[in-house]
Amino acid sequence: MAIAAEARNARGCKLCEERKQTLSPYAVTGVHESLRNLPDETAEAVHRLVTDASRITEAWVRTMADGPLGEAGYVEIVSVASIVTALDTFDRALGRMPRALPAAVDGPPSRRRPSGAKRNLAWVATLAPQDVAPGDPNPYPLHGDKNIHRALSLVPQAVIDFFDLDVELYLRDHEIRDFTTEYRAISHAQIELIAGRASAINRCFY
Repeated sequence: MAIAAEARNARGCKLCEERKQTLSPYAVTGVHESLRNLPDETAEAVHRLVTDASRITEAWVRTMADGPLGEAGYVEIVSVASIVTALDTFDRALGRMPRALPAAVDGPPSRRRPSGAKRNLAWVATLAPQDVAPGDPNPYPLHGDKNIHRALSLVPQAVIDFFDLDVELYLRDHEIRDFTTEYRAISHAQIELIAGRASAINRCFY
């Protein structure tokens, strides 16, 4: 919940805004205007992901994932920041106030890293469908196992959490290529036009 709250707070950070105006985000130094509820490296990860994701580099990811955060911690931050950003963008488009964040649930995190996860597809380790080991959580049966599903698979629950939302805002995996049926009030073509335009504006290179 602290990460979710920081993701919202990052949008008003003056340091992040100054960095976005420069040729390189490393040209401006300073301190993030954070809520001070997270370690500095966590706040840095949240702020960069929320405000300047298109200029993230492998070197920066390695600094985050190989540091105190750890690789799985970084992946979970990506998941939480993405979910909060999607929900808040949806509410903003409808002219609604951001929904209240739920209370944190007591209990320790599982910290279960899939034994078959490898760094061979992305800048962080991912779990290929064929490498899901007995006893490992399998994030794929519900929403699919394309590369986009693998992106967060180092934290299997993060895949499920993200795509539980994604399929409501977009389409379910089997619906994407079913061009004989329109599942929304707008057509496949209109959905892809909006998605493509939003991706271009946000410099999404996937």
